[in-house]
Amino acid sequence: MQVDVVSPEKLLFSSEAVSVEIPGSDGDMTAMANHAPLITTLRPGILRVVQEKGASEYVVTGGFAELGETVSVLAEKAVLKADFDREMFDELVTAAQTALDSARANMAGDAVDMASKSLSDFNILGENLGFK
Repeated sequence: MQVDVVSPEKLLFSSEAVSVEIPGSDGDMTAMANHAPLITTLRPGILRVVQEKGASEYVVTGGFAELGETVSVLAEKAVLKADFDREMFDELVTAAQTALDSARANMAGDAVDMASKSLSDFNILGENLGFK
């Protein structure tokens, strides 16, 4: 199946793949050929594109994925996992903490919940990458 992974900065991947492992906001999922049509939002995590010759992994911060005959991933930010470092991680956690502090200061209930979940997702990502 055709898979495209795009961030605002560039096209990261565009080729045939066997499957895509997606960090969906409601849980991880794997898309394969002929997947039922679906759109899901992404949470911070690792997106894995599996090809017959190997796999490539990307750290994503959010966005969405559209599944069907093809898979299109539009990420807020996406970086090859091999290029993702502690400095990038720390910047993302700081931004997530700032968003949470701002939501709390404005007493915005839903925004506090979303910012809190985002910060939690980044902390789990950091543990998975060995940064915690």
